Amino acid sequence: MPAIPVYLEIGEKRVFASALEWPGWTRSARDEQRALEGLAAYAPRYAAVPQAARIEFAIDAKPSFKVVERVKGNATTDFGAPGLPASSDTKSLTPAEAERICALLAVSWKVFDSAVAKAPAELRKGPRGGGRDRDKIADHIIGAESAYTPKLGLKLKTPRRDDQVAVQATRKTILAAIRASAGAPQTGEKRWPPRYVARRMAWHLLDHAWEIEDRSA
Repeated sequence: MPAIPVYLEIGEKRVFASALEWPGWTRSARDEQRALEGLAAYAPRYAAVPQAARIEFAIDAKPSFKVVERVKGNATTDFGAPGLPASSDTKSLTPAEAERICALLAVSWKVFDSAVAKAPAELRKGPRGGGRDRDKIADHIIGAESAYTPKLGLKLKTPRRDDQVAVQATRKTILAAIRASAGAPQTGEKRWPPRYVARRMAWHLLDHAWEIEDRSA
């Protein structure tokens, strides 16, 4: 199959490789080569997301990538999170593109919720005894998403994790904002392009879902 377009966010200590058209398929390492190798290694794990969204994701055992852009990272990059959009993220979304990324983001929430539901309250610690437990990760996700919503021009109250009605309402509002952005210019000094919002949120959800799964074993 053709090479998959990716962009690299390059910090001084860490590099993130992100598949432009697949929100959530992002991995990092200390250099470009290892970041791309990590992205390839996670293809089978990521495949469950488009499969659940009923989006075709036919991929070779060893996917090939085409680096279409390199972005200079910042302190967020080196801290351990992607922090910058690609230049192509400012392209106006079509309604079909908006629906597609919303479907992938919605499934990413489901993957995270499923990981939380199946996990023990106390997760296996790392080699140095670090790492949040299950409920702390779940609270962290909600807190982070509340920080992202202003990037879409939304003013929402942070829901409590045990109030699933409010959590689901917040998620529906986020998806509605992405859909409503279709056809509009994707610019704004204090906002993120909706493509990037979906990619950043999906990465965060899946990264922690996979962490919970791995640390539950």
